Amino acid sequence: MHAVAHALAVTGAMTWQIGWALILGLALSAAISALVPKSRIASLLGDGRPRTLAVATALGAASSSCSYAAVALARTLFRNGASFIAAMAFEIASTNLVIELGVILALLIGWQFTAAEFAGGPVMIVIVALIFRVFVRQQLVTGARAQADRGVAGSMEGHAAMDMSVPTGRPLRRRIMSGEGLTAVSHVFLMEWAAILRDVVAGLLIAGCVAAWVPDSFWRAFFLAGHPLAARLWGPVIGPVVAMLSFVCSVGNVPLAAVLWKAGISFGGVVAFIFADLLILPILNIYRKYYGARMAAVILAAFYTAMVATGYLAEAVFGGLGLVPARAAAKVTQTAVSFDYTTWLDLVSVVLAVVLLVRCARTGGFAMLRMMGGPADADHAHSGHGSAGHEHGETADIARNGHC
Repeated sequence: MHAVAHALAVTGAMTWQIGWALILGLALSAAISALVPKSRIASLLGDGRPRTLAVATALGAASSSCSYAAVALARTLFRNGASFIAAMAFEIASTNLVIELGVILALLIGWQFTAAEFAGGPVMIVIVALIFRVFVRQQLVTGARAQADRGVAGSMEGHAAMDMSVPTGRPLRRRIMSGEGLTAVSHVFLMEWAAILRDVVAGLLIAGCVAAWVPDSFWRAFFLAGHPLAARLWGPVIGPVVAMLSFVCSVGNVPLAAVLWKAGISFGGVVAFIFADLLILPILNIYRKYYGARMAAVILAAFYTAMVATGYLAEAVFGGLGLVPARAAAKVTQTAVSFDYTTWLDLVSVVLAVVLLVRCARTGGFAMLRMMGGPADADHAHSGHGSAGHEHGETADIARNGHC
């Protein structure tokens, strides 16, 4: 019981530390998503040119932070005309370049990891794009599109298909400040929380258990911490493997990354570990269902290669500039909660969350949530309605019109 209590205390302390950042980050992400219709995104991603990949990266960074939703949305974009390379770029950016991830990284292990993540994300996208250009033939892409068009349902399919954005045609300020805009933001906020809550809770619990129960001596030996050069070479290789086996993705793997960093994994290993949220075993199985076994194997090889390469590059650049932070600064073992600025930020963020959830409840958002996990038709996704039929369409219309 003492061991369980210790693990839960560590989990609670980390939750208190990052709670405000997660809430405010998701609220800002919801506001951005409410302004950009998903139907427009696909129309901008029709090829694999560098400019298109840059647009895909920017749009992905402003989209969902849930790995499952990002994977489902990437397939939705692919089915609606986006090139496969652009869809993959959007997917990578959607989970690795979002605001809340960067803030939580800075809070738990240092701003240097945030900088490495945001600088490394575009690098990883470029590497993946080059691998696909060189090794992937059109025949394989055609087969993947045929498999995607079969509409095999995956996790968070309904969330990926729904388009709750505010209709364009009015100035940006008026759209976001209107009642209609508040309703759209509240609905997206709820959907995002529903999408990532499981992973965030699992990540915090796993991190708390690892920090409390696994001795540092094990991790130091596993990550070759006593051999600096070997550790720098080993970290980016093993980091994604640990992530794949942890079953934790999205923002939820940041607390575990903090534990691994404090325990001895290299700087580049942490960067590669965080990028690997798109390679956990359940998501690899979703790739197989979406695109076929051959394309799933190509995605695994391309993503893993890019993660390792990006980890090595981050290690070389940040290590060469002397920007690797001290391990002792990682906030993973404290169990006491003190009354300071974090407490005030947590209180403000909770008030904001309550306001958005009340608005969501008054405008049918929770009814929409019950439909979120189902399969979605591509045509409905394009028009902004999910696959649950007429009732779902009415709920989406409520979200659009802001009716109470």
